[in-house]
Amino acid sequence: MASILAFAGSNSSKSINYQLVKYTVSLIEGNEIQLLNMVNFPFPMFSEDYEKENGYSNSLIELKNDIVKADGIIISVNEHNSGPSAYFKNLTDWLSRVERKFLDEKPVFLMSTSGGQRGGMTALEITKNVIPRFGAQVAATFSLPSFQENFSEGEGIVNKELAKAHSAALDQFLSKL
Repeated sequence: MASILAFAGSNSSKSINYQLVKYTVSLIEGNEIQLLNMVNFPFPMFSEDYEKENGYSNSLIELKNDIVKADGIIISVNEHNSGPSAYFKNLTDWLSRVERKFLDEKPVFLMSTSGGQRGGMTALEITKNVIPRFGAQVAATFSLPSFQENFSEGEGIVNKELAKAHSAALDQFLSKL
């Protein structure tokens, strides 16, 4: 049995990326799942001055420890103005200060979604290229376009082709654990 940590790169209480992560982990059987809602993880904007004066918060250290303990990570990144959100960038800035390789060779299932037809693909690609610097092994990726048309809270991914692609990507990730 593997341990999987899952979260969205958004701190919005209405995050569609969190909904996608929550749905994704509901499909996983036989593994220990820790699902985090990042609304509960407020972090100040990173600066070296703040770090020097205040150090690292307990919640940051706990999050880093949860990442270290996990066998695999599922992240769905949101997109703001064609890039990952400031919240997600700030989160990786803080985590990398605590431990540069905080993802320590862990398999990562990287996803994104948005209301648009590209499904957050730009943020997904940027993140896919950046997180290996922190030790991540990107095991699989998936983008869900047009969230409101292709996702139902009660049913999950309603487009059959997209559901099949999501399932294949999830299986690919799980095979790396």
